[in-house]
Amino acid sequence: MARILSSLLYIALLLVATTNAQFQFFEQMFSQGGQHQRQEPQNVPSDSSWYQENYNNAHCDKYLCPDTLACVHFPHHCPCPHPSFEEKFELGDGKAICISKGGFKAGEAARKVELARKGLL
Repeated sequence: MARILSSLLYIALLLVATTNAQFQFFEQMFSQGGQHQRQEPQNVPSDSSWYQENYNNAHCDKYLCPDTLACVHFPHHCPCPHPSFEEKFELGDGKAICISKGGFKAGEAARKVELARKGLL
């Protein structure tokens, strides 16, 4: 009789363990903590540490453009950060500015700068 009880107890424990393992599997599979969840990309920090780290690690033996981290010979050779939306205009004193594109014609940036110099823009 003791042998039958121990066999039944063993079978009951085996069933409980198997059932528990199945529930854990489904819990992991469907829970938020499952490994099959796609990780969303993380935003860059709101402080300047990300920029400072990239600036400090950039190698340039000429001039390192502060906006784009491009290495150029002279500051006025720096590219615009958003060339599809900005046009570069070189000023006469070795400086350049990037201004928003305003039209479809070439020279719109120069026209805007001249209007601003005259106080009309």
